[in-house]
Amino acid sequence: MPTITSQPIDGTDPIPFAIRGADVSSLQRAEDVGAKYYDENGVRCDPLQSLVDHGVNYIRQRVWVNPANSYNNKTKVVQFAQRVRAKGMKILIDLHYSDTWADPEHQAKPAAWANHSFSQLKMDVYNHTWDVVNSLKSMAVTPDMVQIGNEINPGMLLPDGSTNNWKDLSSLLKQGYSAVKACSSTIRVMLHVANAGDMAGACKWFDNADSHDVIWDVTGLSYYSYWHGSTQEMTDTVKEMKSRYSKPVVIVETAYPFTILENDDEKNSIHSLSQLPPDYPATLAGQALNLRAVINAARLGGALGVFYWEPTWTAVKGNGWDPTNLNSGCQWENQALFDYDGKALPAMSEFKV
Repeated sequence: MPTITSQPIDGTDPIPFAIRGADVSSLQRAEDVGAKYYDENGVRCDPLQSLVDHGVNYIRQRVWVNPANSYNNKTKVVQFAQRVRAKGMKILIDLHYSDTWADPEHQAKPAAWANHSFSQLKMDVYNHTWDVVNSLKSMAVTPDMVQIGNEINPGMLLPDGSTNNWKDLSSLLKQGYSAVKACSSTIRVMLHVANAGDMAGACKWFDNADSHDVIWDVTGLSYYSYWHGSTQEMTDTVKEMKSRYSKPVVIVETAYPFTILENDDEKNSIHSLSQLPPDYPATLAGQALNLRAVINAARLGGALGVFYWEPTWTAVKGNGWDPTNLNSGCQWENQALFDYDGKALPAMSEFKV
């Protein structure tokens, strides 16, 4: 797939920007329960094709071990990956090592692993990682990149894999890396933490990983303007991470609201103007401006690319936030790149900038 090159924004030569990505992990379930999508002219469209048409070249898919509703499990992910690859896009697999959401506040073990010894947990990580990646490989959709954990600031499989015990955490990370490379040496392995605005925190985390002989190929960072500081702080962190560890850096999650109005009964994660930075209003234009700023800031730091988180997660009954509750709503519909009528929004065009 050809490299996309950004246009210069400061009079310098353009910097290659290889990844224009989107995490559409909720899309499979959304379509199954009736979500419909339309292009800018109101014509019914395949949302994946719409993303491709707007410059997206990489899709991220999360994997849960044994989710309550089956979505995001290995079988569903392998099915969806075939559709992604048929569109000509590359694939990033995001292994959560949990039955549900894993992030800086939640790193719960899968229920099936809950009572396992640490030795067993190491084998669990290896076997699950190898099984997912090899299953994709067997269907001719070998992923291009794999994350060992999602936003693992506090560690993973807590309490065993806590950052309070880097010796054990590093053992788990090494198992994941080894399993990926056993499937294919060409797959790049990513380690991912949140808060790209916190350079000191990122340096501390990856310094610990490095000092415990953890190997990784790509540094992943999340950046949300309403949580993680200024775009300048993100640029500085990206630049430092790239220089400090001599590895490519990706902003693996970002998003921004186009409105603060709700479209279901579930309160949105971002629901008030007071939560937002003043430079980017919660409007169609404000969302586009924010995505442009994030892409430019990442590029100036020397990042390999940016992924938008859940651009297709519209509010449709049955596709809620809580996988254990079929009646739960969506907390993200106001940050999708399709509006409340399912129509593609202007911000999607920023992938081509």
